[in-house]
Formats: sequence, structure tokens, C-alpha cells
Amino acid sequence: MSEEIKVQETAESADQDLSNVVAYKKGDVVKGKIVKIEDNQAIVDIGYKYDGIIPLKELSNVSLDNASEAVEIGQELELKVLSLDDNKEKLLLSKRAVDSEQSWTDLQAKLDAGTIIEAQVKDVVKGGLVVDVGLRGFVPASMVERHFVEDFADYKGRTLRLKVKELDREKNKVVLSQKDVLDEEFEASKKQLMGELKVGQQLDGTVQRLTQFGAFVDIGGIDGLVHISEMAWHHVQQPSEVVQEGDKVQVQVLKVDPENDRISLSIRATQPGPWQQAADKFQPGEIVTGTVKRLVSFGAFVEIAPGVEGLVHISQIAHRHIGTPHEVLKEGQDVSVKVLDFNPAEKRVSLSIKETEEAPEAPAKPERKSDRERGGSRGSHSNEPIPPRESLNLTLGERFGDKLSKFK
Repeated sequence: MSEEIKVQETAESADQDLSNVVAYKKGDVVKGKIVKIEDNQAIVDIGYKYDGIIPLKELSNVSLDNASEAVEIGQELELKVLSLDDNKEKLLLSKRAVDSEQSWTDLQAKLDAGTIIEAQVKDVVKGGLVVDVGLRGFVPASMVERHFVEDFADYKGRTLRLKVKELDREKNKVVLSQKDVLDEEFEASKKQLMGELKVGQQLDGTVQRLTQFGAFVDIGGIDGLVHISEMAWHHVQQPSEVVQEGDKVQVQVLKVDPENDRISLSIRATQPGPWQQAADKFQPGEIVTGTVKRLVSFGAFVEIAPGVEGLVHISQIAHRHIGTPHEVLKEGQDVSVKVLDFNPAEKRVSLSIKETEEAPEAPAKPERKSDRERGGSRGSHSNEPIPPRESLNLTLGERFGDKLSKFK
């Protein structure tokens, strides 16, 4: 075959190849494959006479530092033609434009259905997080977690599970929430757990927060309240006297109220009561030190061990007679008491203060006076001596003579 024929066939083949090339124009959506990635752009083969370029800013709706953050070699994409110049062999394409158009439709469907989507955090900005959902999505700080987060610095690069909260195409606004997803999961878990709880059940928990009236304890995804009266067997003024946030505690379930989402717990119910602890500690006849806790009209209640109070009856307070316990005692006073009777099964202790003290000596009794002394005293108002008994009888006879004879 002559050189002339070869040249002619080559020219015809080239003309044929060119005739098979699809003509593209601005705005067309084309399919292509990533063949090369540079820092600020990606090179794409769309089956045209020359490769197209996707600039960095056209790769995503969120800001990127490098093209490799959005695409990888061999990846097939749908792209929109931004401009085409055959003379300069320059073809500019956009992934972002196609993603945006499709994303608005997809996100609206997910908003309507309440679908959970996953998206990676691309940036941390003031007030929240920026995520890539085909569009620039924003997760406000208050919608990231169920709890308060002070610093979001380590959230960049994380994948979040989100629900679409708000879409506004005119303002190019997409608001999403992870908190909604977590709240739904929490409610489902709480409902299941509350259904499994039984009164009297003992569980391990973690103190979440303290209030004036008690402590909230996490018992596996849900919180229950330990009222201040259930924190210890002794009197507690502040919950911080017993526990701190983060403490691991054992609790007993007192009450479950699914309708009002309330769980009542007790720490003290998991511990031996003061009467159990004191069962072998006190014996009748023993003298111990206690603190006056309450004064009542009939006596005083004295605490001889944490949570163990006994009664000192008013008759056992002092050797002398007293009208009220307040004459001798005051609340908060430390006193020595003798254990008269100790019955831990009935939670009863009888105590005495006066039996710890020596009784005072009785005053001396006055001497009895003789009959003569008594007589002398009776005649002290007259100088006349008292007549003898016979003389007294005679005098009566003389005086009443006839009258007495009538009774004989």
C-alpha cells in the first residue's frame, strides 16, 4: 500500500472519530470518570476530544483544602458543563451544581419522611457545624448533642446521624439536627427500660447531677431521682454531703411511673440500716454518749448512733421533779445516758440520764417531840399547870353531873 493511500485512510479515520464526538454546550449534564487529581482541581474524561476540569470550588458545596477530599481516581460522576472552548481546549465542569439540584429534591423527601441521613463534618464554625449533604448543611450547636458541648474542635471529620429540620431554597439554607435522632433513640430506650424495671430491683448507676432536693442517677440510659431523704439513713442537709457528680452508686428501685416518666430510687435501701448496724452494739446497763435531737413534753429523744434514737422519759431526766425537759436539756446537747432497754427489731431504745448521776443525799428528818413537850406547847398560852387525868375526869363530873347520869 502506497504512502498516499495510508495518509488518506488516516485522515478518513480521524474525520470519522471527530464525527462521532458528541457536541456539548453550556448547561449540559454529562457523565465522566476521574482520571487525575491535583491539589486545586480534578481531571475528568467525559468522552470528549479533550478532558474536562473540575475546579476545587466546583467539587463541593462546602469549602475544601484539597480536591482529594471530594473525589477519587476512577470515580464516575454526573457533571454540569460550565463552559466549553474548543479553540483553547478548555472544558470546565461542576460536580457541585449537579449535587445541589439533586440534593434539594432528596432532602425535601427526607424531611417529609423524617429519614435519618449520615454526613461528615467539614468545618467547625461559630454557632455550630458545617456538613456536606450535597449542599452546605448547618447543624446548630444546640442540635448536635443532647447535652451541652463547650468545644466542638474535635468534631471535624466525624460522621453524624442527622435529620433535616429546615429547608429554604431561596436562601440556600439547610438546617439539620443530630439531637433529634438522639432524643428519639433515648425515648425508645427509656420506654423499653422502664418496662423492664421492677420495684425492689437493685442497679448500678452514675450520679449525673445534684439538686437541692436530691440527685439524678443514670441507671443505663435513663435517669432516676434519689430524693434527699433516700440518700442515707442519717439526716442529710445537702446531697453533696453524700455523693458527687460522676460517683458510681448502687440504688434500689422504689417506684416506676411510666406515664410521668419518673423513676424513684434509693441509695440508703441498699445499705444496712442503722438499727441493723447497732444490733450488737448496745446492751442494757451500758452507759454511752448521745446527742439530744428533740425535746417533747414527755421526754427527750437522744441519738446514740447515726439514725438510732432512744427516749429518755421525763421521769428519767433528773433526780428532782421537773415540769418540762426544757428545764434541764436543750437540743444539740451531748449527754451521758444509760441503756435501760434495747430492742432493734422494734427500733426502740429506753434511756436514762439520771441513772448515770449519783443521787443527792436526802435531808435529815426532824426529831419527834415527847408528849410532855407537845403538852407544854399546847399550854404555852396559859400559866396554869395542866391538871392530872383524874382531876380532869372529876371536873367533868362536877360540871355535867346529872346530864352524864342519864347515859348510864
